[in-house]
Amino acid sequence: MTNRHWIHEAIQKIEADIQRSADTHLIQLPLPSLQGIDIYLKDESTHPTGSLKHRLARSLFLFALCNGWIRQDTTIIESSSGSTAVSEAYFARLLGLPFIAVMPKTTARKKIEQIQFFGGQAHLVERSDQIYAESHRLAEELNGHYMDQFTYAERATDWRGNNNIADSIFSQMALEQHPIPTWIVMSAGTGGTSSTIGRFIRYKKYPTRLCVVDPENSVFFDYFHCRDKALTLNCGSKIEGIGRPRVEPSFVPGVIDEMRRVPDAASIATMHWLEQRLGRKVGPSTGTNLYGVLQLAREMQARGEQGSIVTLLCDSGERYLDTYYNADWVKQCVGESEVYVRELAALV
Repeated sequence: MTNRHWIHEAIQKIEADIQRSADTHLIQLPLPSLQGIDIYLKDESTHPTGSLKHRLARSLFLFALCNGWIRQDTTIIESSSGSTAVSEAYFARLLGLPFIAVMPKTTARKKIEQIQFFGGQAHLVERSDQIYAESHRLAEELNGHYMDQFTYAERATDWRGNNNIADSIFSQMALEQHPIPTWIVMSAGTGGTSSTIGRFIRYKKYPTRLCVVDPENSVFFDYFHCRDKALTLNCGSKIEGIGRPRVEPSFVPGVIDEMRRVPDAASIATMHWLEQRLGRKVGPSTGTNLYGVLQLAREMQARGEQGSIVTLLCDSGERYLDTYYNADWVKQCVGESEVYVRELAALV
């Protein structure tokens, strides 16, 4: 089989997978104390691989295939905190390709097991800032392809439409009381999703504003304000999947209207609070997102404004039973969150 023929077949397999997948749900979160302000969660946990990163992995594979970077015997390598690697392992298996995920050893065990379930391997390193160099080394050693989500996330997705996540949000909001969101709130891991949403808003000339929330131990918030690309940190974010110790190439600050830093304890408290509202567990980055939403909603209420705010439910909390849903782990690694628990309780 020629490589061009194999590429055509590989793209067809991915397109067939898209056809078998439905869009994700948009869930309204009723909060009587915020009357006149409607809050929605785009539930990305319902993808076949359980997270928002399913969209990214699919786009990265199509981008690499169309660029001629992947052949029928290419080993795929990715640096990840877990969710992107799970999704890429799924697509690698679909195409019959070997897959290796380079991840910090603190990655949730459930994510590692899911990567292995899809036929991939987990290659663990001590610190999150070591994943880049180790991924490059493995790709060179194995003559493989390093996907490099942190560089290509913002360019692999068609931000003008084509059923991307922003297009989906606005289509699903069409019949709501406030169909054009006042705000969309998103946290950043690569920056790819915030770039897609921010560009789409501008391209479609919507008045919607984009707020990106950033956890502690991440450089994105400071970079947004100072534009110093050399910013780095010696430790990674404790909110798995978001925040970075360096400025990633896919993070585009110019499409963002506002950034806020969310304390880790607030993220965890909001994650647990949302579980009580939905009746199911969500991941920690969803807690970060929703805390930013609630801040904006209360500020809108104080100004007498009405409208809608949309954010993302990034993944299920079932992946984090040993960590963020383990009280001893949270107390040791994140600290006390009672002040935020009381703050959230006031909303209901």
